[in-house]
Amino acid sequence: MHSSTLLLATLALAVPPLAAQGAPWSRHTIDPSSSEEGKLGADGVRLADANGDGLPDVVTGWENGDAIRICFHPGPEKAKQPWPGVTVGRVRGAEDAVCADLDGDGNLDVVTCTEGKTKTVFFHWAPAKTAYMDADAWNTERIPVTENRQSWMFALPMDVDGVHGIDLVVGSKSAGAAVGWLQSPENPRDIAAWKYHKLHDASWIMSLRNIDMDRDGDDDILYSDRKGDDSGVFWLENPGAENFDPAKPWARHLAIAAGLEVMFLDIEVQKPPHKLAVAVAVKAGDVRVGPEGHIPMPAGAGTGKAIRWGHIGGTPEIDLVLTCENANGDKSGVWWYSLGAEASWHDISGPEGVKFDRIELLDLDGDGDLDVITCEERANLGVIWYENPAG
Repeated sequence: MHSSTLLLATLALAVPPLAAQGAPWSRHTIDPSSSEEGKLGADGVRLADANGDGLPDVVTGWENGDAIRICFHPGPEKAKQPWPGVTVGRVRGAEDAVCADLDGDGNLDVVTCTEGKTKTVFFHWAPAKTAYMDADAWNTERIPVTENRQSWMFALPMDVDGVHGIDLVVGSKSAGAAVGWLQSPENPRDIAAWKYHKLHDASWIMSLRNIDMDRDGDDDILYSDRKGDDSGVFWLENPGAENFDPAKPWARHLAIAAGLEVMFLDIEVQKPPHKLAVAVAVKAGDVRVGPEGHIPMPAGAGTGKAIRWGHIGGTPEIDLVLTCENANGDKSGVWWYSLGAEASWHDISGPEGVKFDRIELLDLDGDGDLDVITCEERANLGVIWYENPAG
């Protein structure tokens, strides 16, 4: 089965009232901005249990400074206070930072993608977990095959070829942009031995997700490409182990939103009948869901940036969380949309903040509901979370 339209769910979406409902949620700071510490312009949140204590930690690159940070979940009782953290490296132009055990030693390293004048992928090699909080114990290296090659925007840890552990699917923007992958060598610490393979040309990659789109038993790559004459949400078909050739591009299929300036996407596996529900924010438009659904933006919002599925309102129906850029003046930058019988938008952030980014949903305070983790880049609110009042 190779047609994505056979696999994507079409949701019956009510057109919401444009006026938002509910009061903004309480905001808590995970990692505050600090020019002295290189923490300016927090750009992205990714989750991983970096220190092995069973709690999800937050990884962030600070684009307008140079700090690459892990902040460690202190437990529900202390989650509303700033979290303890470590700067694992200092690099300029960070667009994405994510944890991955690159060398298979059981300690999660960090991968940073950079644009601007840097245009390089960096590995921040982790020490033993007992030394995780010691910034001097981390070691940062440039990956030669990526250096000054492209504006690297996003990295997805994924075992692409089935050998030598974790590889990295990477996306870029502008000249030479592509979806490609960095192939791990036999010794991943030999940074000169990492190889780059292009999978498909692109213009400006925003999201990368690995999921079995065609249900053939291997992970494909779902991505959003926001610019150019061929923008939209697409997926690259994994050829499978028996046909695998590291130098051969993968077949591409359209998922949704052809020709639109799509931003961050999310995907939900509906059950039953186990179809895939893809949602994506459109920068100067609405939220697109599946091949046909769309949700108009709420009045008083900025422009769409990121989207996330989750049970926010305490009903059986799944909801959507949205972040925005350009939430200037009285506009709000974080919202949630209830997909129930009374479909409507609800303000989460209020007017504070201008440019928000990726979203993660977790019950941070242990009260049984999903809270919203994101970051804010322009007003320097830092790495933050909003407390769901439903609990």
